[in-house]
Amino acid sequence: MTRIPEQRHIGVLGLGLMGTAIVERLLEHAYIPHVWNRTRDRAEPLLARGALWSDHPLADCDRVLISLYSSAVVTEVLTPFQESIRVGQILIDTTTGAPEDSILWANRLRERGASYLDAPISGSSEQTRRGEATVLVSGDQAAFSACQDLWPILGRNVYYVGASGCAARMKLVTNLVLGLNRAALAEGLLLAEAFGFDLASTLRVLQGSAAYSRQMDTKGPKMIAKDFSPQAKLSQHLKDVRLILDAAKANGLALALADTHRQLLERAESLGLGELDNSAIIEAMRSRQA
Repeated sequence: MTRIPEQRHIGVLGLGLMGTAIVERLLEHAYIPHVWNRTRDRAEPLLARGALWSDHPLADCDRVLISLYSSAVVTEVLTPFQESIRVGQILIDTTTGAPEDSILWANRLRERGASYLDAPISGSSEQTRRGEATVLVSGDQAAFSACQDLWPILGRNVYYVGASGCAARMKLVTNLVLGLNRAALAEGLLLAEAFGFDLASTLRVLQGSAAYSRQMDTKGPKMIAKDFSPQAKLSQHLKDVRLILDAAKANGLALALADTHRQLLERAESLGLGELDNSAIIEAMRSRQA
């Protein structure tokens, strides 16, 4: 039997929408993902496709990908495993979290001779599944170079942006603009609807105009069809917007548009839309007109 090289074995902590997409990408590229999730049933479809369940991916694999809801959850999950962190190990955290927590974990791992890379992914789970996402990476540059085989699997565009915490900060910048693009699209479609325009035709006009953003391609059809099956959950983006506002405040900034966006997302969550795709923000806007 041919032995599979050790570097083809990759640990994955967290099997939400993004974590599942990452595992699917690894399987497609002949890696052996060792997966862990707080609820094992989420892993079953992936195990049927060739992933391996692991009670302790940090003990099994030299490189481990993390995809969890928040920095707080990363700390909750990693803390029981941290005694197994060893020299030369690399943890790649794709979670959108607080920059200061990325720095904290980088320092903890450095003390054990290991490396932590914060590597949040800009794009939905569906874009990740298709290999179309963007990956922002910061931390030890040698560790970044040691993972060159993984970056094209995680995204089409990969940017190394500096020391630990920088990728987490850059992700907040990209999510601010991304979320406002999505909200602006939703409001524009509502205005077109009020004018009596066909929304599919309106979307084509917008896509061909100077107002274009990629959100028109990914979220426009979902808004028009009222298809809010989740690719990225609305409540998760609200979590990110709160991180953005906290980080801005810590740096002496008041972000008026981001704060208005927060209020819209909180309204959406109050309407029970939190677990739906973030394109459901159009429904929160529509409800304000009633």
